[in-house]
Amino acid sequence: MKEQYKVGVVGATGMVGQRFVTLLEQHPWFRLTAVAASGRSAGKTYEEAVGSRWAMSTPMPESVKKLVVLDAADVEQVASQVDFVFCAVNMKKEEIRALEEAYAKAECPVVSNNSAHRFTPEVPMVVP
Repeated sequence: MKEQYKVGVVGATGMVGQRFVTLLEQHPWFRLTAVAASGRSAGKTYEEAVGSRWAMSTPMPESVKKLVVLDAADVEQVASQVDFVFCAVNMKKEEIRALEEAYAKAECPVVSNNSAHRFTPEVPMVVP
C-alpha cells in the first residue's frame, strides 16, 4: 500500500471539523496527524477540547482523543506536521480568507469546506 498522506483538520472541534475527523478514521489514503482550533482549545487534548459537544452519531475515534489541539493561527506549527489541511473553521469570510491564504503561503495546500474563496480566480473549486 502507498504511504498515507498526513493531514490536519483546522477547525477540528466544531461540528464540521468533527465530521472530517470521523470521515478520516481508518481512511486508506489519509492519516490524521494534527487537529487545530481556536486558541481557547489549543494545548488541550482533542477529547478535552470537544468535551460534551461531540455531535456525531458515532463515538469519537480513539486515535484522535489524545491528540493535542494546536492553535489554528500558528500556521507554521500546523503546516510542519501535515502534507495538507482540511479547513472547517467557523469565522467571518475575511478571516477565513486570510487564514487559508496564510496556510497556502506556508506551502500547505488547503481543502476548504468554506465559500470564502469561491470566486477567487486562482483557487480551483471541486464539485463532487
